[in-house]
Amino acid sequence: MHAAPTRRQIGAVVAGNALEFYDWVTYSYFAVQIGRSLFPGDSGQSLMLSLGAFGIGFLARPLGGLVLGRFADRRGRRPAMILSFALMGVGLLGLALTPSYAAIGMAAPLLAVSFRLVQGFALGGEVGPNTAWLLEAAPPGRRGLFVSLHMATADLGGLVAAAIGFTLASALPVPLFDAWGWRIAFLIGALIVPFGLALRRTLEETLPAEAAVVEESRPILKTALAGMAILGAATIANYTLQYVTVYAQTTLGMAVNVAFGASLVLGVVSVACDLWAGWLADRFGRKRTLLLPWLTLILLAVPAYLFVSAVRTPAALFAVTAFLSLVHILGSTPAMLLVLEAIPARVRAGAMGLIYALAISIFGGTAQPLIRKLIEWTGSPLAPGWYMAAAVAVGLAATFLIREERGARN
Repeated sequence: MHAAPTRRQIGAVVAGNALEFYDWVTYSYFAVQIGRSLFPGDSGQSLMLSLGAFGIGFLARPLGGLVLGRFADRRGRRPAMILSFALMGVGLLGLALTPSYAAIGMAAPLLAVSFRLVQGFALGGEVGPNTAWLLEAAPPGRRGLFVSLHMATADLGGLVAAAIGFTLASALPVPLFDAWGWRIAFLIGALIVPFGLALRRTLEETLPAEAAVVEESRPILKTALAGMAILGAATIANYTLQYVTVYAQTTLGMAVNVAFGASLVLGVVSVACDLWAGWLADRFGRKRTLLLPWLTLILLAVPAYLFVSAVRTPAALFAVTAFLSLVHILGSTPAMLLVLEAIPARVRAGAMGLIYALAISIFGGTAQPLIRKLIEWTGSPLAPGWYMAAAVAVGLAATFLIREERGARN
């Protein structure tokens, strides 16, 4: 048992998490501009290369989840979170300062890919220790709310990235926005890294003492496979929605500030609903909370894309983004909690980090390039909706393979 964490300690965990996800998601929102600046080819080719580099970053996430997650299970959650945060700062600053393709040729995309791999390793190693600390520090009956802080601050990072992108897109002419406007977003995050490191050094450790860890015989492999399907579904839904910035510009033909406005809507709804979803999961249970939202997403994702592709107005884009974000979050937050609680404490950070990172790497890293290709192959703007609905259907089926844990024991 641990004393209830202070607000400062909770803030140290979630603020660092927000910045790590801010860094990660910012690349997705600025994929078009990063492609034009750091990658060769025409606009279509440079975008595909940029999205490819976004996907390559996912390859390092399982390694980060395994290495830093096992480190967290052996040495503690706090040192693992400090290390992951420092590495993310290196990737953040390095990408922001990478010269353009016009200036250094092929060295630019090579550097971009290298720093993206560092970011992937860092974020892969952040999720397991971060969620484990929040679960283990939570008072009885509030695990859902505490763990939902991880998702809420991750989405807050995306919201801040969208807000900065919207502001820069509205304030700068297109040539300047393409050349260095996106770099400002990364540099803003880099300025916060020293403060985040100082905060994380104040954390108390929640790693259970070895004598207090009860050996359990839960089917870890079964939990891992079901967890990958569940988190894979949530990941595909999330990255499909994050693709809205590119989708609005390239498929719907909307202005760049409107596209970033949709990302802003996505961030606001996600942050608002994460904590609500965690509270509902504590009150009604994990599976009962996720069932209706995910069923709604399965049934209405395609009609939602049909509507926005037919109308093609900012109001329609914002409304559809808000609706899909709502049902995605209300289902995905308790789904992640369901998987986390099913893992024994002795391997929680490492196992959760690896399961999450593999799901993210396999499904998240391929989501946006695949959506782009599906739209090209089919010629249909509904392809994202079909992909999202199919993925969530598989994830919902997998939830029935995991036993729900609602006790307060860590």
